[in-house]
Amino acid sequence: MTKTIRALMGATALTAIGFAATAQDTTITIATVNNGDMIRMQGLTDEFTAEHPGITVEWVTLEENVLRQRVTTDISTNGGQFDVMTIGTYEVPIWGAQDWLVSLDDLPEDWDADDLLPAIRGGLTVDGTLYAAPFYGESSMVMYRTDLMEAAGMEMPEAPTWDFIKEAAAAMTDEENEVYGICLRGKAGWGENMAFLTAMSNSFGARWFDEDWAPQFDSEAWANTVDFYLDLLTNYGPPGAANNGFNENLALFQQGKCGMWIDATVAASFVTNPNDSTVADSVGFALAPDNGLGKRGNWLWAWSLAIPAGTDAPEAAKEFVAWATSKAYTELVAENEGWANVPPGTRTSLYENPEYLDAAPFAEMTLQSINAADPTSPTVDPVPYTGVQFVAIPEFAGLGTLVGQEFSAALAGQQSAEEALEAAQALATDEMEAAGYR
Repeated sequence: MTKTIRALMGATALTAIGFAATAQDTTITIATVNNGDMIRMQGLTDEFTAEHPGITVEWVTLEENVLRQRVTTDISTNGGQFDVMTIGTYEVPIWGAQDWLVSLDDLPEDWDADDLLPAIRGGLTVDGTLYAAPFYGESSMVMYRTDLMEAAGMEMPEAPTWDFIKEAAAAMTDEENEVYGICLRGKAGWGENMAFLTAMSNSFGARWFDEDWAPQFDSEAWANTVDFYLDLLTNYGPPGAANNGFNENLALFQQGKCGMWIDATVAASFVTNPNDSTVADSVGFALAPDNGLGKRGNWLWAWSLAIPAGTDAPEAAKEFVAWATSKAYTELVAENEGWANVPPGTRTSLYENPEYLDAAPFAEMTLQSINAADPTSPTVDPVPYTGVQFVAIPEFAGLGTLVGQEFSAALAGQQSAEEALEAAQALATDEMEAAGYR
């Protein structure tokens, strides 16, 4: 793939966002996930290239698990395939500490780093240096059908328990009409089913490791988590739940087939958009459930744009990153798609904007959920790691996916919960010993 063609032609003016003008005739390749907000960003790329006629943008759009594999392989081998990568709150601190990412501390002053939500900015910062710009931030929450809840004679609390969720799922399930009480992630992957299950397990009092890095999948808390999860989806979930990740469940909810869906807060704009969702006028929101132990089952994440150290077009890459994560981009989306559809969860100013608050009935619950997640204290009992729905160590990506495969197999009926937990315990024990944690 053709990369940068340096054709420096005399002095040029400053760009619209404040960098010294980038070398002309530069191509940048951007790797991103196939989520709705990123697809929308690609559709607006002509706006960027019109402002930056010397930069050509090429996109590589991938399913979430594939994206993670591709960008991890590329950056760890200094492959140089991408100039901008869409990565998350898990990768940024690890890769930034390895000097694999370009510092973004020199983004223009009007980009306004101080406007970033503290919880989101903190997860993208290493030793005071910002290594990624958040495109959207999220926690997780309950999205539910208000009409089905009313028909069941129930009222969703603002802060439900898992027991209430199970009761409501049973009441809303109508298999004859292909309406299922609850939709949850079942697709294997450290950022798919294990993101949900790890956050859920926190609220059940479980943890991946104790303070000595001993795996805890043989604990009663993990058994209770997995049993409850399997019971929910087996009895009240859609067929083939083991194959469903974020995008699959989003489609099911939009089609009116889910009574409840517990997932990323960013989905709210897609389930309430009448152009995409058949149930847009009957969606309510609540905090992720708890079990009365002091932790809710919600996570903290940001899909962010970062620049690998191996790029040969760092200035052009910074131009794009600054554009796509700016307040001006938010206003561009609002102009084209409406305020309810702007990328959420990154800036304080958005949650102080009356136009956004009026257009987005989910805004307050999103912000409340983000602020409720604490990566530095994710579990009921003490742990040696940070991260809410992941463990912030390099080994987690591989280990989390392997463990996720075991739980997905249990959901598919290929093994029991006990067998899945035994396999998870063995996998985690082997990994911790091989990596020198124990």
